Amino acid sequence: MIGKTISNYKVTSELGKGGMGEVWRAQDTKLGRDVALKVLPDSFAQDPERLERFEREARVLAALSHPHIAGIHGLEDVDGQRFLVMEVAEGEDLSERIARGPLPVADAVRIAIQIAEALEVAHEKGIIHRDLKPGNIKVTEDGGVKVLDFGLAKAMGIHPLSGSSGEDWTQSPTLAPGGTQAGMLLGTAGYMSPEQARGKAVDHRSDIFSFGVMLYQMATGRLPFRAGSDVESLSATIT
Repeated sequence: MIGKTISNYKVTSELGKGGMGEVWRAQDTKLGRDVALKVLPDSFAQDPERLERFEREARVLAALSHPHIAGIHGLEDVDGQRFLVMEVAEGEDLSERIARGPLPVADAVRIAIQIAEALEVAHEKGIIHRDLKPGNIKVTEDGGVKVLDFGLAKAMGIHPLSGSSGEDWTQSPTLAPGGTQAGMLLGTAGYMSPEQARGKAVDHRSDIFSFGVMLYQMATGRLPFRAGSDVESLSATIT
């Protein structure tokens, strides 16, 4: 992909991979700015549920405007290739900072306040993130925060759709296979609220629970409910 031009976007580097595709840094040759392209794999484009989830993420981001939420510039379809054009979130994942050890209290509080402000805006819009975790938070060198990846977000009147399990529990959502159904797990083991871990309906309080887990992890360098496996972690959360 590097060096390839899609429409007016010239891909310059890879930013990451996730359950819904790859994210690339690109230069917008029309406007002279860097953007992030979240590209939906061709195999997913033939799956109505994955396609709807991808398009729903675009609609959710379009409804949100906040300094601590990575914004969206557009949803494109070029020669059958679907991709989101998004703001580039600079910095490192919060998970990388935590991996170096507990954060100083002042840093943890500053980061937490910014995440809370982003969540407040989303919740006021009736949007639940449902996959809040350090891997979905970018932190700049000066402590600025961007909340990323609303791919599992749920808005009022919108039902969750299935996705794909990832390889690393710290980065990828834990999802039940097949179509949407009662009892499906959507989220990441270790950060899910008890009701989310049980596959029950969730509201904004599940995000608040995940936020509390992250705050604990920033302060201590470890998760409160992490166990030897995802199943054990979910069991520890529930009990």
